[in-house]
Amino acid sequence: MVRSVDLNSDMGEAFGRWTLGDDAALLRVVSSANVACGFHAGDPSVMMRTLRTAAEHGVTVGAHVSYRDLAGFGRRFVDENDGDLTNDVMYQIAALEGLARAAGATVAYVKPHGALYNRIVADERQAADVVRAIRTVDPSLAILTLPGSAVGRLAEQAGLRVFREAFADRAYQPDGTLVPRRQPGAVIADPAAVAARVTRMVADGTVEAVDGTVVPVHADSVCVHGDSPAAVAMAHAVRDRLTREGIAVAPFARAAAEA
Repeated sequence: MVRSVDLNSDMGEAFGRWTLGDDAALLRVVSSANVACGFHAGDPSVMMRTLRTAAEHGVTVGAHVSYRDLAGFGRRFVDENDGDLTNDVMYQIAALEGLARAAGATVAYVKPHGALYNRIVADERQAADVVRAIRTVDPSLAILTLPGSAVGRLAEQAGLRVFREAFADRAYQPDGTLVPRRQPGAVIADPAAVAARVTRMVADGTVEAVDGTVVPVHADSVCVHGDSPAAVAMAHAVRDRLTREGIAVAPFARAAAEA
C-alpha cells in the first residue's frame, strides 16, 4: 500500500483586481502549488505573492503553463505552430523561475493547464513542443501529467523526470481520461465523496468511471482544483482522510530531487 502522496492545487489564478480561489488557505494544506504564469491567469504581482506564501509554508512550486488565452482561462484549444507554442511555454517557465528566485522559492516542475494539458495527452506534435520548451529552459524540471499521456512518454524519452497525476474532484471516463467540463457530472463537489475517491486512488490504485467501470490510476500526485467553491474544505477533507488512513502528504518533486 502506498504510504505517501503529493497533494497539488492550481494557484495564483487571480488577475489584477479580479480574484479567484483562496490561495492563502490552500497553501496551508497542499504540498505542491501549480502557479499560473500569466497566460491563462495571474500577473507578476499575483505570481510574486503566491510564490512568497508558498515559500513561507514550505510548499513546492510548479509552473502552470498554458495557451495564451486570458479570456478563455486557458480552456480553449489553440492551434499554435511549433515555434510559437515552444516559445510561449519557455517564456512562462522563465518568468516564474525569475520571480521565484526573488521570492525565495524554487520551481521544481511543470504542469500544463486546461486545454493544453488535455491536448498533449494525445497530440504528439504539441506534446513535443512542450517537452522541447522544458528541456531548453531547464532540463532539471519534472513534468506532471496524466498516466499514459503522449507528453509523458516523450518527456521520458528526452530524459525528463515524469510524474503521474490523478484528479480528486473530476469524473473519469472508462479510458482513464477526464470527463469534459461541459458535460454534466464532470466536477464532483462533495468534499466527503472526493476524500473517499482520493483514498481509493492512492490505496488501491483505482477509481470508478462515470459508467461504473473500475479504472486503474497511478497517482504520484492528486490535484484539488483551487477554483472550486469548496476547494479549501475539499483539500482539508482529503488530507484528513489520508492521514486517518496512515498515508502521508509529501511533495513528489522535492522527494525525487533529494533521492
